[in-house]
Amino acid sequence: MPVALKRVAMAVLLSVLSVISAGPACASDPFGSFKMSRFPAGSMAAPFELTTLEGKVVKSRELAGKVVLVNFWATWCGPCKEEMPSLARLQKQLDPAQFVLLTVTTDLQRQGIAHFLSQMGVGLPVLFDEDQDMSRSFMVRGLPTTIVIARDGTLVGRAVGPRVWDSPEAVAVMRQVMGGGK
Repeated sequence: MPVALKRVAMAVLLSVLSVISAGPACASDPFGSFKMSRFPAGSMAAPFELTTLEGKVVKSRELAGKVVLVNFWATWCGPCKEEMPSLARLQKQLDPAQFVLLTVTTDLQRQGIAHFLSQMGVGLPVLFDEDQDMSRSFMVRGLPTTIVIARDGTLVGRAVGPRVWDSPEAVAVMRQVMGGGK
């Protein structure tokens, strides 16, 4: 066998072995199974203060001690619409004493958003990021983007694109973070 062919065969073999050996690690890691990227250890969530659809002010410091899932979305975003019902179902599955789900939009049409949620049949808390400060601080580049924040305010995971948030994989991620695992 020529030397070049041996090198190619060795490279292919090493690639296959690395995929096989990574498989069990990903399978035991709920973040990997759910295709969520992790933040570097010690990354802290930027503080925020936003107004809800109902006019209430939500401050990040008031959420300390709870796991927070922040979903950035817009009414014009098709994939956002797809995942909204699963976000609502996830919220119902988890203990509100330990978990908070927030949705954040830069849309400004409050009546349109209320109508949208009513037609979707979901009751999710909507926060308005009118100046897009929160979107910038969380480096939101595409929608939907979802951020998971641990009880101590550290950033844990990021999902870009739609997910089925009430799937066993998503629930496993949330339960791991709620249990203190990151």
